[in-house]
Amino acid sequence: MDTLYISSHPDDFRSLLPLIAAEFCPSPPRIVHEDPPAEVARSRPALVLAGSGGTVLTGANAVSWYLAAAGNRTGSDKKQESQVWQWLSFAENELMPVACAVTFPLLGIMGLQQSSKAELLRVLKALDETLVLRTFLVGEGVTLADIAVAVAALLPFKYSADRKSLVNVTRWYNTCVNQTQFLKVLGKISLCEKMVPVTPKPSPPKTEAQLKKEAKKREKMEKFQQKKEMEEKKKMQPQTEKKELDVITYNIPTPPGEKKDVLSPLPDSYSPQYVEAAWYSWWEKQGFFKPEYGRKNVSEPNPRGVFMMCIPPPNVTGSLHLGHALTNAIQDCLTRWHRMRGETTLWNPGCDHAGIATQVVVEKKLMRERKMTRHDLGRGNFIQEVWKWKNEKGDRIYHQLKKLGSSLDWDRACFTMDDKLSYAVQEAFIRMHEEGVIYRSKRLVNWSCTLNSAISDIEVDKKELARRTLLPVPGYKEKVEFGVLVSFSYKVEGSDEEVVVATTRIETMLGDTAVAVHPNDSRYQHLKGKMVVHPFCDRKMPIVFDDFVDMNFGTGAVKITPAHDHNDYEVGERHKLPFINILDENGLLINVPPPFLGMKRFEARKAVLQALKDLGQFKEVKDNPMVVPVCSRSKDIVEPLLKPQWYVDCREMGKQAADVVRNGELKIIPDHHLKTWFNWMDNIRDWCISRQLWWGHRIPAYFVTVNDPSVKPGEDVDGHYWVSGRSEEEAREKAAKRFNVTADKISLRQDEDVLDTWFSSGIFPFSIFGWPTESEDLRVFYPGTLLETGHDILFFWVARMVMMGLKLTGKLPFKEVYLHAVVRDTHGRKMSKSLGNVIDPLDVITGISLEGLHAQLTDSNLDPLEIEKARQGQKSDYPSGIPECGTDALRFALCAYTSQGRDINLDVNRILGYRHFCNKLWNAVKFAMRTLGEGFVPWEKLCGSESVSDRWILSRLSAAVALCDSGFQAYDFPAITTAIYNFWLYELCDIYLESVKPVLSRTDSEGQKQADICRQTLYTCLEVGLRLLSPLMPFVTEELFQRLPRRLAQDSTSSICVTPYPETSEVSRGQRSSEMANLTVFGLFQIFISRCVTRDCFISVSGYLQCIDSDTAALVQTYGLQIQTLSYSQAIYPVVGGDSTIPQGCAVAIASDKCTVHLMLKGLIDLEKEVTKLTAKKGELEKQMEKMNEKMAKNDYKEKVPVKVQEADAEKLRQNETELQKVNEAIENFRKMM
Repeated sequence: MDTLYISSHPDDFRSLLPLIAAEFCPSPPRIVHEDPPAEVARSRPALVLAGSGGTVLTGANAVSWYLAAAGNRTGSDKKQESQVWQWLSFAENELMPVACAVTFPLLGIMGLQQSSKAELLRVLKALDETLVLRTFLVGEGVTLADIAVAVAALLPFKYSADRKSLVNVTRWYNTCVNQTQFLKVLGKISLCEKMVPVTPKPSPPKTEAQLKKEAKKREKMEKFQQKKEMEEKKKMQPQTEKKELDVITYNIPTPPGEKKDVLSPLPDSYSPQYVEAAWYSWWEKQGFFKPEYGRKNVSEPNPRGVFMMCIPPPNVTGSLHLGHALTNAIQDCLTRWHRMRGETTLWNPGCDHAGIATQVVVEKKLMRERKMTRHDLGRGNFIQEVWKWKNEKGDRIYHQLKKLGSSLDWDRACFTMDDKLSYAVQEAFIRMHEEGVIYRSKRLVNWSCTLNSAISDIEVDKKELARRTLLPVPGYKEKVEFGVLVSFSYKVEGSDEEVVVATTRIETMLGDTAVAVHPNDSRYQHLKGKMVVHPFCDRKMPIVFDDFVDMNFGTGAVKITPAHDHNDYEVGERHKLPFINILDENGLLINVPPPFLGMKRFEARKAVLQALKDLGQFKEVKDNPMVVPVCSRSKDIVEPLLKPQWYVDCREMGKQAADVVRNGELKIIPDHHLKTWFNWMDNIRDWCISRQLWWGHRIPAYFVTVNDPSVKPGEDVDGHYWVSGRSEEEAREKAAKRFNVTADKISLRQDEDVLDTWFSSGIFPFSIFGWPTESEDLRVFYPGTLLETGHDILFFWVARMVMMGLKLTGKLPFKEVYLHAVVRDTHGRKMSKSLGNVIDPLDVITGISLEGLHAQLTDSNLDPLEIEKARQGQKSDYPSGIPECGTDALRFALCAYTSQGRDINLDVNRILGYRHFCNKLWNAVKFAMRTLGEGFVPWEKLCGSESVSDRWILSRLSAAVALCDSGFQAYDFPAITTAIYNFWLYELCDIYLESVKPVLSRTDSEGQKQADICRQTLYTCLEVGLRLLSPLMPFVTEELFQRLPRRLAQDSTSSICVTPYPETSEVSRGQRSSEMANLTVFGLFQIFISRCVTRDCFISVSGYLQCIDSDTAALVQTYGLQIQTLSYSQAIYPVVGGDSTIPQGCAVAIASDKCTVHLMLKGLIDLEKEVTKLTAKKGELEKQMEKMNEKMAKNDYKEKVPVKVQEADAEKLRQNETELQKVNEAIENFRKMM
């Protein structure tokens, strides 16, 4: 009998739920009102199942589901089961929390919040609406849904009387609680008529430990309340209220491909919908993305060179996610940068036919809409259905890529099943087959019984289990047990002795053909030459001695199943063992004795275990950590299965692929992937390229039957009887020649299988240009320049392109490989549909509500339980949905995240932050254009008489250009985004624009002259700054660039995307004196810290700049106007040496190790806040110094670190020490004022 450990509390939801469910069970469990033994379970409720080796279920939902299922109370079909599960979730996550929040105060447990009552009423009203036309929640009788929701509503119905408006809920509730099963557990329920507090029973005196625990809890609660009060105060402050994001649309009629209107005034604020409208179709129509743009043809010599990159072809099956968006953001940035550098640039688009994925999608669609299988249709008609689906749905990906701003040459778009690419695939197979590189063999493959096909390693998910676990398997009603190790014995022939072995797949013992032990294991030396007897047939199996056995694991003896295990396969080959295949393609047992013959594999698992027990040869079963291979497409458990397949001999090709990287011909970035590359290439195995599918490139190989008695019939695995051909006629001629007979005696049967999708992907870099036919594109663009992709397909795609490119063309397909990181969600989890964290980039661009995200799940192929889990994930991560961020912000954020070698934990809020950056950019350019004036004409070049502020901003612009150039060269995208962000936001907007306001407002003749120079500098910053940003943010930069006047009349460049990318020579005028370097560090940037203090308070005060020496003081005196402007100060007073002349009551900010800023703020600021700021600064400095000291203290520091770096480190440490001293003095100064 099962045993249920349960709480005895009369109102405990977690206990009442399984207790009532148990009443519906045909064989109710034994009820125990106490904690289960520690070795059984750690919490209640816990259900210990009898006769299952001590299986334990814990948790109210799991236990209740098991018990209710036994009583047929979980729904009559899959749909109802899903509905029951949703009501379980509703009871636990929505109803129970608010029910407790309302009734606990009445029981004296906690204080009542009025919002809780309103929330409870809202939840119950939603339930009331559901029950208008229903007696029960699911179906026509009581189910676990009714039990769960009724128990969750028990507290408010017993202790709260607010039910007047809940007619339907009250009717339903009375119906439920008066069922016999409810009455047995709950007794007669009296519904409360008046809400009154319940007098608690006197409790026993509390122990010291309990009192301490309560005191801690109170302290935590007080802190929490304080935090809540602070949050409420912040909400009351109008300046902290969040502004709604402006949505402005572009409504001027513009036919697709025509240029957008740029004469109308810019909207007041940035709006992605306005900015991104109309530009892409114009770019496309103008041919900006084609390598022919600006030249006669692609063969025209270009001294700047050629840049070619092909897209990693996404699967045609669905839509892009943020991982694809990252790939395309990086690739488009690189493409646009190379194009702006004047190179002949091609980024070639394409789409993969995705054999298994596409076939699965279309098969599901057929079953859902027409209740038909592909076999019902037949191969030809099914292929037509797939093409129909592809033509209807397959362009969604291209639409997404265009929305992302991807500057692909769409006239060259390819699909891997197009005639051109299909011909290349056929040619590649035939050439490699004729050379003997492709051959036929019978070996173990990854087999999906659900798909009836071999699958590649990348389509196998490795599910790690720590202990016994029940997993769902397609085709099985009950979950299947994994994560256990079963031990049993084989009898030694002719003796009473036995050998104990262990396995995680007990059913495979039916295919055992040997037992292996280690040659040095003394325990088994006496068994050399002996046999063990199979318990279920007359098979005698040798005991073999092999080095692969681990003597220290288990008994040191291992069962060998050569036909169903990769390690055992190799042992079988070494010892010439029989290979007995016990599974057919559907997972049914074959070549086994009754009663196992014809059983499903996991049903046989139970039967074999029981049979061993009956024979007395079962020893034990125990938990065992293991990895279970799961088919990513069908969720089936993958089986190693012996099948005749086509293989590629990879030994020589793998060696070549390793050599080209070792000798520097091919560069892999970042270089920490080299170890993985060499490990794969140096230990490469032959590649299985057969797939038992209908959708894909059918293998151009034919099995030959010779109708001549002089030629013996061949076998499927004999490669001599297989020929390949571009047509059946060609194959027939080859066969006739091989067997020396006339063609009329040859019968051919084409292989039904198709090629692995990675085969066509492996030749993608040259098949897109028409290989094997010579063409202009093939001559100019192959080999390509770069391959950019995620590191997770380094072997599956990159390595195969390198191998097949070298094999078939004699050339590398590209010169460099840049591998970006994998995108994860904000919690660091892998993107998974079942977690609800797979986000469509279009939803980030345009925004989407939480309800919209939920609706997408409903339209997916997830099962109901996964949908519910995903909904909860979405609700947690995006409670208000995803705000509209725009394409530019998304692209910029993805590039900013891309740190080489790290996975990316993507936070949508950070993307929104870059939308705000776009708004800042928008406002800055609008302000600057007003400053330039309507009649502004840019000079051909700057005059050389720029002021110190002008020279400073030009130096910062030059530095940003240099950083971007080096960043693109090194694929250091965070360096690029940081340089651009800092220039626009901090240096141009926050400093330069503020510092020149006094200059621009002057009216005297000399002032007017200086203002004109200032405007020219400002124009240079805008024009160069937009070009600098264009590869990352193409839409907003185009919109703003179109409003700027051109520097030269003959400069008729129509789009920013084909203007030259900035070079430092354009703006190097800014870097021309050591004085400027000092000013950069001190005069304009670091003094800015003082501005932060005063602007927070919106006051103007006097500033005292305490300088370490007279030179610094002179510098301050010279640039006093700029400093005064930036700091919003009434006056600036340089002070040399001590602080005796500085009045008491100043706020202190550290500008540098040479200057401290004192602002007279006594009585005007929050002193505690200033101390907190400085304390944080102190902590940062101490942390920096600690890291630096650790670095310099290493034993090999002086030997390995260059002298210049050592000197820079020492100087940095000295500066930090000086700053720390000043911070401590400042803190002390404030404390005196407090």
